[in-house]
Amino acid sequence: MLVGMETTPSRDVGGVVVVIGAGPAGMMAAEVMATAGVSVTLVDGMRAPGRKFLLAGRGGLNLTHSEPVDAMLTRYGSASAQLASAITGFGPTELRAWSEGLGQPTFVGSSGRVFPQSMRATPLLRAWLHRLDDLGIQRITGARFHGWSSAGVPQFDDITVGHRPVLLALGGASWPGTGSEGGWVDSVRALGIRVNPLRAANSGFEVEWSPVMAQRFAGEPVKNVALTFAEHSVRGELMISARGIEGGAVYALSSALWAAIDEQGPVQVLVDLRPDVSVEWLADRLVHSRHGQTQSNSLRKAAGVSPVGVALMREAHRQLPTDAHTLAALVKAVPVMLTAVMPIARAISTAGGIALNEIDDTWMLRKLPGTFVAGEMLDWDAPTGGYLLQATFATAVAAAQGMLRWLDAHQPERH
Repeated sequence: MLVGMETTPSRDVGGVVVVIGAGPAGMMAAEVMATAGVSVTLVDGMRAPGRKFLLAGRGGLNLTHSEPVDAMLTRYGSASAQLASAITGFGPTELRAWSEGLGQPTFVGSSGRVFPQSMRATPLLRAWLHRLDDLGIQRITGARFHGWSSAGVPQFDDITVGHRPVLLALGGASWPGTGSEGGWVDSVRALGIRVNPLRAANSGFEVEWSPVMAQRFAGEPVKNVALTFAEHSVRGELMISARGIEGGAVYALSSALWAAIDEQGPVQVLVDLRPDVSVEWLADRLVHSRHGQTQSNSLRKAAGVSPVGVALMREAHRQLPTDAHTLAALVKAVPVMLTAVMPIARAISTAGGIALNEIDDTWMLRKLPGTFVAGEMLDWDAPTGGYLLQATFATAVAAAQGMLRWLDAHQPERH
């Protein structure tokens, strides 16, 4: 009886080890092991590898961040201690050198984020796949993973991998069209392994907009704002969507917002549309704005509030205050009620996953010897800014190195 779905394998794959999942974690783990001389088969359910990696490249492919590793580790919250050895071993310096080795030098942006000079994922992925081919890695695509047999053998649609060591890199559950759809959860839980519920991270939030706001301003950015929730405040950009708000500032607060909504229901955030100036400065500008102007024109020309910012203010107050000081105070703190987290399929990343105490310090599942895990399958979370890909790559390198040590102990003849 299968732990998952019964299949009838038609052919046996080669290789000493099998990596399941051809996203950035799986490809990096395969590269590390193949470079060490191990014969690797890389299996993926999609017809082409790196689909979510390409999706990440639409925004310029933020590979990592330039801040010191000690500061970087604080971005991973409660998972920082478990991720420390991996990110220390393969940090921003190593990741940038790896990219350059593929002919894709990087640069540090004004925010400290690191990007390939091409600002695209396609050239990097193309060069990477050539490297994997040169290393002799066998790639099998279109083979969906269905869990394990009663004998502990991974099951696929039409292939069998036998009793080979396995590295799992199946991702989370955001953007399922790229293959990251969380279908592995039940089969892993069936093995008695704790998997914390997958949930949206770095996600947008739903807002009950008026029809005018939803139809006219969907897709409009609200730039250079400060977003505040409880004791948390971040600078960045909002993006208005037909269903709510998204964007970097929202993603940075998504963990706190998700927890609050889960506990108490809708929550209110405050948007400062002009974070670099005071209420008094704004009030003075509004008082001395040209006589006869509409409020919208006065806010735009005298206070520097964009049309979408004015619309955001009108969502909070259908009739804007006429008193200059009160109006200025609203510019500095526009209330927006968030009613729910947007669906996980639209999230940038996924929180939850295999509990970190289910793996040992070599990144092997304690209850399934010879099976290692890397990337977003594991229960860690991070904000955008390069931290997501950095931890994905770092855990892949660490898991691959752990598997190499396991192979040395259990299959010393592998060379």
